[in-house]
Amino acid sequence: MHAFVHRCFWIALVLIAAPALAEAPQQKTQVPGYYRHLLGQFEVTALFDGAIQLEEKLLKNVPKRELQRLLAREFLQGPKVQTAVNAYLVNTGSKLVLVDAGAAKGFGPTLGKIAENLKASGYAPEQIDFVLLTHLHADHVNGLATPEGKAAFPNAEVWAAKADADFWLSEEVASKAPEGFRAFFKMARDAAAPYIASGKWRTFDTERELLPGVKALDTRGHTPGHASYLFVSGDARLLVLGDLVHNHAVQFARPETAFEYDVDAKQAVATRKRIFALAAKEKLLVAGMHLPFPGMGHVRREPRGFAWVPVEFGPMPQ
Repeated sequence: MHAFVHRCFWIALVLIAAPALAEAPQQKTQVPGYYRHLLGQFEVTALFDGAIQLEEKLLKNVPKRELQRLLAREFLQGPKVQTAVNAYLVNTGSKLVLVDAGAAKGFGPTLGKIAENLKASGYAPEQIDFVLLTHLHADHVNGLATPEGKAAFPNAEVWAAKADADFWLSEEVASKAPEGFRAFFKMARDAAAPYIASGKWRTFDTERELLPGVKALDTRGHTPGHASYLFVSGDARLLVLGDLVHNHAVQFARPETAFEYDVDAKQAVATRKRIFALAAKEKLLVAGMHLPFPGMGHVRREPRGFAWVPVEFGPMPQ
């Protein structure tokens, strides 16, 4: 009996000393980054490229105290804040249209997930018919080419505003840019190269319908030829803003807030105010490349400035 009690004592002691183990290990992975939305007869798939941390000081024309108040109002805190990078795939029923191509791996490991999320959403790069570029900044065009310099979307035509192409693809303009910015010109040229070589690079120089139900709008300012795209199916409309917003907490409430990398800050602010007013008045569904994923929602006018109203997650109609 004494031996039995002694043995039970030591078993109990081992059990008490042993670390508590969870029933299952933590996965520490996120779901694939895509989101579906039905727009009339069009199917829109938001694609998540990843997220980066941007310094709050890149936001200009707003007092520091007001900037911090607006960030805190959305439970954000500087000096760095998370900024998403998104792209949008629109299936019109006859064509697959991708707006922007993401950053690839040009800005570190937290970006460059457009290709894998495109595949996870049920589509293949070879199926893309058109890529529409809002502008030629590297976080929107690097994904056009593979690391080997080949077309990532081999069957697609790529469209960009002529003013943006003339600026970012020009070696003469690049040679006059500050040395720290010249790499961005090279990234744009490298991204466009395989499509120019194959005759699949296209430009437009006015607001126009590029495809049935797809119209390019002039939203210059952030870059010389920045474009937004209006998709229309029946009574349903989606305006893909591009880079009219880099921080939802600040630039909706204070649209006069410029961004460090605006080529023409005054024009960028004027464009943002104009498009926000249009979106609010017309109750347009909008999508932004740097809005919190999936980056889709509406713009509501406030007594001062505007407010961002994101879409709610829901099932796709059958």
